[in-house]
Amino acid sequence: MPQRILCNNCGAILFEGMDLTPPDEIVQRYDGKCPKCGKKLSFNPINVEIRKIK
Repeated sequence: MPQRILCNNCGAILFEGMDLTPPDEIVQRYDGKCPKCGKKLSFNPINVEIRKIK
């Protein structure tokens, strides 16, 4: 199943692929900041949205 992780602020694609990658690993990969808009990244399971990719 494909996975896509987006910045909640600007919508930048932080990760996209077939391998499941933990969101906290993606946050660490970018040193906690979105590379496009600079907003602080965090992983809060309450704010996770799962939906079908079109």
